[in-house]
Amino acid sequence: MTRPTEQEPPTGPDLKPGWFTDSDAPAVRTFADRVTAGRETPRERAIALFDAVRDEIWYDPFVVGTDPEAYRASRVAGGPNNWCVPKAVLLTAAARAAGIPARLGFADVRNHLNTARLRERMGGADLFVWHGYTALWLDDRWVKATPAFNAELCARFGVDPITFDGTRDALMHEYDGAGSRYMSYEHDRGTFHDLPLDDMLATFREHYGEEMFESAVTGRDAFTR
Repeated sequence: MTRPTEQEPPTGPDLKPGWFTDSDAPAVRTFADRVTAGRETPRERAIALFDAVRDEIWYDPFVVGTDPEAYRASRVAGGPNNWCVPKAVLLTAAARAAGIPARLGFADVRNHLNTARLRERMGGADLFVWHGYTALWLDDRWVKATPAFNAELCARFGVDPITFDGTRDALMHEYDGAGSRYMSYEHDRGTFHDLPLDDMLATFREHYGEEMFESAVTGRDAFTR
């Protein structure tokens, strides 16, 4: 698994499919074509893809599993709900399908839209390891964007949805709606051509135990229960 630096320009793999970022799969191409129809510039296509992945797929942190197939972009594109890593995988693959060089990125973050139920699932931890985002090559530089939290969920928590304009990083909320400290990035794990699933799952087991992968009620209200 290659790990390119953030400073270097795109290379061949940044436009090619990976096993997880299967940008050549019909489901991914159909998704990308539908969302970017009528968008002429790479920036316009990137914004449209970000908005679609953010809002068409409901954020659900209770579907974390170990089946590699569940992390493939072609599978994610057909589902109604998922969590940050599969959503970032889809955005990365769809961007490549739309001709935009893209990389899959990860960081460890603290205290973002957490609840008592989710904290219990994580063994009391408030550090979210391997939070997923996408790095997109636009206007001769890399721009980071995380499509995790859909707009309706953000409204429930009293925060504005993360917006992406193609010129600035669109990362997690630093403050909540009242101006209090809400979320911080603790460690950037870098960018990758494809998902390093084994490494990610090993870290999950180290931090949270097997309980992280237990089945749970999911759906539009799962996160707030």
